[in-house]
Amino acid sequence: MTYDIIQVGTGGQGGRWCTEYLPPNVENGRLNVVAAVDTDESALANAKSGLGLSDDQCYTDAETAFQEQDADCCAIVVPPQFHEDIVDAALAHDLHILSEKPIADTLEAAVRIAKKVERAGKKMGVTMSHRFDRDKTTLRRELRTGNHGPLDYLMLRFTCNCRSYGSWGAFRHDIEDTLLIEGGVHHLDILADLADARCETIYAQTWLPEWGEYAGDAQALVNMTFENGTRAVYEGAKTNAVALNGWGNEYIRAECRDSTLVLDERDLEQYEYDPAAEPQLTDGADDSAADSIALSTDGPWANTWLIEQFVDWLDGGEPMATNVQDNLQSMALIEAAIQSSTTGEPVAVQELLEETTRRVSLE
Repeated sequence: MTYDIIQVGTGGQGGRWCTEYLPPNVENGRLNVVAAVDTDESALANAKSGLGLSDDQCYTDAETAFQEQDADCCAIVVPPQFHEDIVDAALAHDLHILSEKPIADTLEAAVRIAKKVERAGKKMGVTMSHRFDRDKTTLRRELRTGNHGPLDYLMLRFTCNCRSYGSWGAFRHDIEDTLLIEGGVHHLDILADLADARCETIYAQTWLPEWGEYAGDAQALVNMTFENGTRAVYEGAKTNAVALNGWGNEYIRAECRDSTLVLDERDLEQYEYDPAAEPQLTDGADDSAADSIALSTDGPWANTWLIEQFVDWLDGGEPMATNVQDNLQSMALIEAAIQSSTTGEPVAVQELLEETTRRVSLE
């Protein structure tokens, strides 16, 4: 079945939806884009050029678009603080929803959105694109084979030089806890996915160096423990002198009993444990001992793949992995990290999510 969709937000990341993510799903007959919305009229040019929309199909107000265009669903590609308003309007017009991460800018708002969606009997997915990127998917599949023995711990490095105002998109420089909300939401989610368990506790330190032109913290060091005993460490930075592992090119190391798996700038390598090589106290790993692991080739990847999963769900399939209810785990990770950095204490993630869910009610 072909579903009619309205895209809300066509600038910035929304432009990529117009040119990269939606077109393949339009071409294969899964979606038909009937309208696009952006408060910046100039950004609607992306919808016209990328999706072939006419002037009459382009709007600067979502409510008007929802009223004038018949649709089955909408895509939300606007800053997180505006998500709930668009969700409210979409549900009022009986639309299913696919939203860019995060669900909202706070855990409370995210829980409220999830409850509204459930009450309305609609489906809502969240595009956690990094988890479904080609290289991270390959690493996840490799870990799931069991060929490397049990997973002990994970390391993820994401470091950039985006210290000047506007270098990471101006709106991100004006957000409190911007690194966690706009970057860590992907990275902590990936670590939980690779660990294959819910996060139990988080201990985080976040801060802003004097040379970072941000309204809130843009650096973070985070320790995570998972319910299956796996541990993880996250290093995130937006104001470093140089980008060692920038957006999409993260460094992830998985330490297993029988192998060390290293994903670095989209190259995946395996170092097998060699009992005869012990002890190794000072010598580094011999690069010649690394076996390259080919990346999976059965794409599409990232948002294009997630849009397919969303449509499959609308067709009556299983809920997509990043459905709004399950994706509350990702929001809880961010809220817990922010709280931990504020209090200086570890935070029990599941207790935080359960307490917030109990406390948030709909009028």
